[in-house]
Amino acid sequence: MERKIILENIEIEGIRSLEVYRKNGGYTSIEKALKTMTPDDIVAEVKTSGLRGRGGAGFPTGMKWSFIDKKSGNPRYLVCNADESEPGTFKDRYLLMNIPHRLIEGMICSAYALGSNKAYIYVRGEFKTIIGILNEAIKESYKAGLLGKNILGSGYDLDLHVHSGAGAYICGEETALLESLEGKRGNPRLKPPFPAIKGLYGCPTVVNNVETLANIGWIVNNGGEEYAKIGIGRSTGTKLISACGNINNPGVYEIEMGLPVEEFIYSDKYCGGVKGGKELKAVIPGGSSAPVLPADIMMQCTMDYDSISKAGSMLGSGAVIVMDEDVCMVKALERLAYFYHEESCGQCTPCREGTGWLYQIIHRIETGLGRPDDLELLESIGNQMTGRTICALAEFMNEQHANAVNRSKARRRMRALFVSYENQLLVGNYIFVAKITLHEKNYLELKKDFDFALKRLEVLK
Repeated sequence: MERKIILENIEIEGIRSLEVYRKNGGYTSIEKALKTMTPDDIVAEVKTSGLRGRGGAGFPTGMKWSFIDKKSGNPRYLVCNADESEPGTFKDRYLLMNIPHRLIEGMICSAYALGSNKAYIYVRGEFKTIIGILNEAIKESYKAGLLGKNILGSGYDLDLHVHSGAGAYICGEETALLESLEGKRGNPRLKPPFPAIKGLYGCPTVVNNVETLANIGWIVNNGGEEYAKIGIGRSTGTKLISACGNINNPGVYEIEMGLPVEEFIYSDKYCGGVKGGKELKAVIPGGSSAPVLPADIMMQCTMDYDSISKAGSMLGSGAVIVMDEDVCMVKALERLAYFYHEESCGQCTPCREGTGWLYQIIHRIETGLGRPDDLELLESIGNQMTGRTICALAEFMNEQHANAVNRSKARRRMRALFVSYENQLLVGNYIFVAKITLHEKNYLELKKDFDFALKRLEVLK
């Protein structure tokens, strides 16, 4: 699985410049789109491609575009979300640093498809170097007639601007981003109305991730059907993966959807195995907001939306965080809890207060001061947060700690069952893996399943 779409030609010296980028096939999609295709043609190709949003949600891009209001007569805006602030995620930064024109080309095609004459790139405030790179690339594009008035003599106009954020994680949420772009505090908006109806400056707006938009040029050039042939099932195309943690080869990789996780982590082409030859303990497959998966479950998955979802997590932004046998999972959870507590915008009381309570309890457990009822308390607080906030930050936090709580319950129940059978088992070494769903069953159900398994294995005296 070596197919490259987004990172194609990235190793060519000078590819960051417009001259080298165009010499290697760059911006050919603009000529095709503006002179031979209608906006509806492009939307149809994107729908056919099956391209799903690469920022985390995985929502079908073509469908999202089709929601934009075309009847009001108000200006339409395209906004690129380059506020890459989630722990473990750095693939957009890598793309923008090395091949910025890939994004600009995709945005021109996308803006034309949406009927937009003004577009923005909202960049994380800490990315000072990247802001400079983008501004230089945009300047080059204006000079070459690829931006501005009457692009390539087509009659289509587009202005593109870079906006620097203020370093707030919450501005990765699209409505908080729009608030910030308007010069306001970056607090999420109530939905509905959705941005497609009332977005930037109260006008129809589409917000897409950097990687999502970077795919559009290829789709225009090659067609949606060709794109759909890449990947697996409803997870079409390629995916940029940020790989970090306890691995030999951290970095950004472009993979075809459906690549086995085992190959991704252990192949020398990708992560190169767990550092120091240690055992794999767990993986966060899609950035800090994605639930942790233990090694035995993760190794059964493939790198695509549906496989990871069925396993109980999500591919998200494609940030793979690998943890080896020495990682303390409580400590890891504590760090994530601290992050979400600090980055809560404070607009919603359940999130503002709840994330702080969760962090304090987890910190107490981590420092050896845990109480017998702490797990139940964590569960109670998390349940009170879920569904009671404007954005999903509180739910992400709840998913992380709930996952840990439920696995702890599963392990405790499995341990109790084993003890009850200990004197009935043949002498030997036994390894039992507690699946997270065990916490959903009562004791009698578990005992029945346990008894059946032991009899089938013929290990009872």
